[in-house]
Amino acid sequence: MKEVIAIVRINMMNQTKQALTDCGIDAFFAHEAHGRGKGFVNPHVLEGAEQGYEEAASLLGEKGKLYPKRLVTVVVEDKQVACVVQTIININQTGMPGDGKVFVLPISDAVRVRTGEVGVKSIL
Repeated sequence: MKEVIAIVRINMMNQTKQALTDCGIDAFFAHEAHGRGKGFVNPHVLEGAEQGYEEAASLLGEKGKLYPKRLVTVVVEDKQVACVVQTIININQTGMPGDGKVFVLPISDAVRVRTGEVGVKSIL
């Protein structure tokens, strides 16, 4: 089993949900999140802002802003990972900064609380 975590734009969430459903994935989580990529933020200015220097914070302007995003989490069988990842990319890729990221992590086990089923049976 694998956990696929995707960070996507808020305005792409409905298309992402529909595409995952079309891919055969009906169960997933979506969380509100705020963040930004590396972009053009000067790390020294960012460090100064984090330490409370107002002049550094004012230099960050819009570049230091955290943008609202959605964090989508889905646990799938290994054979479904490629479909999930490619689906997320196909829907969210615009070629512009902020399209998001996809992470794939191993899951050692899962248990369905209601029935006690373990492993892949618990996520089907």
